Amino acid sequence: MTQMSVPWKPGEPVEYRGVKALIVGLSKVVYAIGRPILSRLAFPIFVCSVFGIALLVFATTLLFGFVDDRLIETATNGPELGLAGGELTVAEIAAGLEAAGVWWTGLLKYLFWPVQYAIVRDIIISLGIFCFALVTPAFAIWWERKSAGRIQSRPGPMRVGNWHGWAQPPADGIKLLQKEDLVPADADGPLFRIAPYLVYIPVMAAFATLPFGSYWVFRNLDVGLLLILAMLGIEVIGVVVAGWASHSKWAIYGAMREACHMVSYEIPMGMALLIPVMCVGSLSLVDIGGAQDGGWHTWLVFRNPFTFGAALIYFIASLASCKRAPFDLPEGESELVAGFLTEYSGFRWALFFFAEYTAMFVVAGLMVVLFLGGWHSPLPASWGAQLGDGVIGRAIKGLIFSGPALFIIKGYLMIFVQIWIRWTLPRIRIDQVLYACVQVMLPVVMVLLLCNTVWELFFPPDSIVAIVFNVIMALIGAVVVVSFLVVMARGFINRRREVGYLAVDLMPGG
Repeated sequence: MTQMSVPWKPGEPVEYRGVKALIVGLSKVVYAIGRPILSRLAFPIFVCSVFGIALLVFATTLLFGFVDDRLIETATNGPELGLAGGELTVAEIAAGLEAAGVWWTGLLKYLFWPVQYAIVRDIIISLGIFCFALVTPAFAIWWERKSAGRIQSRPGPMRVGNWHGWAQPPADGIKLLQKEDLVPADADGPLFRIAPYLVYIPVMAAFATLPFGSYWVFRNLDVGLLLILAMLGIEVIGVVVAGWASHSKWAIYGAMREACHMVSYEIPMGMALLIPVMCVGSLSLVDIGGAQDGGWHTWLVFRNPFTFGAALIYFIASLASCKRAPFDLPEGESELVAGFLTEYSGFRWALFFFAEYTAMFVVAGLMVVLFLGGWHSPLPASWGAQLGDGVIGRAIKGLIFSGPALFIIKGYLMIFVQIWIRWTLPRIRIDQVLYACVQVMLPVVMVLLLCNTVWELFFPPDSIVAIVFNVIMALIGAVVVVSFLVVMARGFINRRREVGYLAVDLMPGG
């Protein structure tokens, strides 16, 4: 029995069949060409895509600088023009391009004209942030599933996309978009529908003041740290609303646990963040990150013993803020079905998980900026000054000494630590969660805050005692990092000799 290649519907007009046949034919061609390419070259395509995105962002920055320095400044001999009036005309832009040595200005002058407006630049940067906030959760979900598989001596996703199941998150996303969006009959409809957006939108808004570099920030606010903490607090409220509106005992238990997290762990987390603010003397994240450009020994985590303790307290509290193990009590699959997520399905269920993994990068990026050198490498940024301000020099400087790529790498490494902890430590009880916060972390962070105040008062950074402690802690940190690298190298070299399922390639690419 032959199967029809194009599914005709009974009574369908004949003119629709040609369009449908064309679509089916094109999809088969794309599948036949794309499948072998993606299955064999998935990793090179991923690496090239990452570098392509970085180059695109770099090119956008060069474009903004060219418009400001070579067009607006040349045409007006004054400050940058605003939206109110006096903007450049197309003829002035064409003249500026010709003066800069651009021989073809036919279409470029029309493309450069809207770039002079601040609102256009904000839209371009917002689209870039939105795309990054979409790619990061998809990559983190795949990374977590693969890491969980390796920790449990199994390969993890391997089929979808062939190369290590790289297409599993997009496949899951497409499946969730097709699922029916159910609302329980007894639920509070408006609150039930708006809760996922109360969770996702504040996390996206936190990117507005999260700096990826000295000049790579959407809004450099003097109170950027306070804005991010406020946005993370609103995200927690969305979880509470979701549990309350579901009208389910499992969901409301999860919401109550999240409320306990909110009123407890945000206090030590906020107090821990006061310590790097005290050391630098600014609430601006750009200023705090910029103060750590002298090499890894100038990172605030190694400044004194109290900043190291504050970094540890903040990291533990950030796990509770993101509902990550061992503080994932609001979900509690083993006892609450799925906690506040029990009654959600389809797109809204996916929004909760996208918000969680996006918040993981936000809290990881906050720790990178406040304690781990921000966008600076372990090498002093002054070493890259001799590279000059040319395009190639700035690109090399951004990849080796100071740039957004280093910030993203550090942020992903902190996400991996969160994943590692989730699949290593068991979930603790709710009474243990509150005990660890109220009777352990809160007194400890108060002592750290007091001791750091005394330390900064009597031992400024240029004193002998502060320098000695800074060198000792920096050397200890270097030894710990090198030890981790040695253990990782040993495991990679002896991966086929270890006992367990990982000694055998269960599938191609394993």
